[in-house]
Parts: sequence; structure tokens; C-alpha cells
Amino acid sequence: MTQPVTSPTPGRRPDSFVPPLVRAASEWTWRLLILGAGLIALFFVVSYFSQIVVPLAIGLLLCALLSAVHQRLSRIVPRAAAAAITVVGTLLVILGLLTLVGSQISGGMSDMANQVSEGIQQIRTYIRTNLGISDDQLGEYVDQARQWLANANLGSRLSSAGVTAGHFVAGIFIALFSLFFFLFDGPRIWAYLVRLFPRSARPYVDSSGAVAWQQLTHYVRATILVAAVDAIGITAGALILRVPFAIAIGVLVFLLSFIHIVGALLSGAVAVLIALVAQGPVTALIMLAVVIAVQQLESHVLQPFILGRSVRIHPIAVIAAIACGAIVAGIVGTLVAVPILAVVKAVANHLFDEYNRREGITDEPDAGLPPGTPGVSDAPTAQNRTAEAGGSPT
Repeated sequence: MTQPVTSPTPGRRPDSFVPPLVRAASEWTWRLLILGAGLIALFFVVSYFSQIVVPLAIGLLLCALLSAVHQRLSRIVPRAAAAAITVVGTLLVILGLLTLVGSQISGGMSDMANQVSEGIQQIRTYIRTNLGISDDQLGEYVDQARQWLANANLGSRLSSAGVTAGHFVAGIFIALFSLFFFLFDGPRIWAYLVRLFPRSARPYVDSSGAVAWQQLTHYVRATILVAAVDAIGITAGALILRVPFAIAIGVLVFLLSFIHIVGALLSGAVAVLIALVAQGPVTALIMLAVVIAVQQLESHVLQPFILGRSVRIHPIAVIAAIACGAIVAGIVGTLVAVPILAVVKAVANHLFDEYNRREGITDEPDAGLPPGTPGVSDAPTAQNRTAEAGGSPT
């Protein structure tokens, strides 16, 4: 007797044998692969045009810093004249700092030579006494260093450095040129870019741009203020200890302060090294204490107070962003990694809040959960995330 053929269950889809988690994971995977391919293509395009993109990015950062100055000048003179005055004033300030550093270095080379010889003698005595390394062993190490420099093919490196210097000068002119037009015609440039998007997306693009610009402005101004305090503190310590090139050290500290965490370590190491070579181990230890004290003041007082909640980013995210920026774009990547992270974070929070508002979603952490659930009351609400992004709650 033949068995009846059972028909498939009505309404059962063929793909229902795939577990829901596997199906969701596969959907996320191919979407992430497409996004990754788009990011890689964007990276190659930006890298190919880096000699233009990098100066434009620097001009944009300078515009975020100097926009308040331009607005005040625009109340007195026309916008074009205010932009020109702002650009020329910025250039004069930079040239003045470079002239001051150059004059201090040229005027202190003779004293530095005498101090270096005394400092090297102190270091040799310290190494021979405390580390047990003889002068012959130290001389062998110095000879190995000289041999390494002789085999380093410095000629080709100097020629490539000359080409890089030419690109650097051209980049400065592009940055100043773009800075002028960002200040003078920035709103119209942004309005033109917004019109390139579909009509339905223009309000979100426009509002996201406003949030991004506000975040970038807060970040750059706060970083400038923190960098100035760092430079003043370390320069004052170097002047008190009579460390050579104190002004040059202060300018280096100011510039490297734009690279979070890593810049502070590098500038502090340079200050301590100069103090070690010129004044000996005792002065170097005191200089190290000054650098650590200034950096602790920055980390625990200045940054939480000045940056506030508007641009707060977790230190792990900062380190990861700097590392990724260094791998992708070297020094320029470390410079722009943190502001890009801050802007992306603010825009993402803004778009999430806009989506929740449009869909009528109340992002209340305790909704639908029993009272007393641990860890729920600490979750950020939509209004808190908007406040962190520097915007106003919608």
C-alpha cells in the first residue's frame, strides 16, 4: 500500500530552514562588505589627490578657528576685506613665530655648544658610574651609529625631502587661498553642495552640516586654548630651568598638541632630551616633572572643563582613531583623525535623533523593562546624545 505524499506546509518559505541569526548575519555581512569597498575606493581617491585634499582640510580647520574673528571684522568692513585681513593676519602671526624661533636658535647656538659638551660629559660620567659602561664600549656604540648614518643613503632622502618641501610650499598657498574663500563665500559654497543631493535628503544634509560645523568649531577652538596653556606652562618651566631654546620648545609643544596623547609625549620627550644634553640628568628630571605636571593639568582639568560634553570622546576611541590615522595617512592622519571622529559621532547622533523623531520613537531606556533593572538608568537618552553632539534637542 503506497503512502500518501505529504505536501509542504502551507505558507512555509523555502528559506525558512536558515536560522534567523544566520540570515541576519549574512545580510549584515554583504552590506558591510559594500560599505567597506566604498570606503576603500574613497581612500584611494583621496590619496591620489592628497596634495589638494590635505591643504583644503587645513584651510577648513583654520576657517573653523578664525570664523569668529571674520564675523567680528565683517561688522566693520566688507566680507571680502574681512577675509583678506584675517588671512594676512594669520600669515603674519605664523611668520612672527617662525622668526622668533629662528632668532633664538641662531643666537643660542654658541651657548648651546658649550652646554652640550658639558652635558655630554655629565652623561658619560653618569653612564660610566651607574650603568657600568666603559668609554670604549660607548665609543663602539657611537661608531655603530655613525656607520648606520653612512649607510642610510642620505642623498636620495635629501632629494626626496626637497620634492616634499616644494609640495609643502604649494600646499601652504592652496590652504591660504581656500581659507580666504571659505571665510568669504562659505555659506554659498555649502548651499551649492546641499543642492547636489536629492530634494528629500536636503534637510537632513543641511542640518547634519550645521551640527558638524558646530562640533568642528568647538573642537578646534578648545584644542587651540589647551595647546596654548600647555605651551605656556612648559615654556615657563624651561625658562626657569634655563633650558636652551625654550621658545622653540614652546612652539613645538603648541603644534604637537593638536595630535592628542601622542603629540604630548613627543613634545615632552624633546624638552626632556634637550634639558638632558644641555644641563645634565638633574635638570632633565626636573623638566620631566614639569612636563608631567602640565600634562596632568591638561588631562584632568583643562580638557574636561574647556571641551566639556560637546566634544567628549572616550580615550580608547581617541587612541584607535590616532592609530588608524597614522596607518592610513601618516602625520596628516594623526592630525585629522580625532576631529573627524568627533564630527562623525555628532552627525551620527543627530541623524539617529532625527530618525527617532520622524518615526515617533521615544528613546526612553526604562520603557518596557521592569523597575530596578541594573544598568538601564545609565543609558543615554536621545536628548543627552544630542547635547553631547553640540546641538539642540529636537
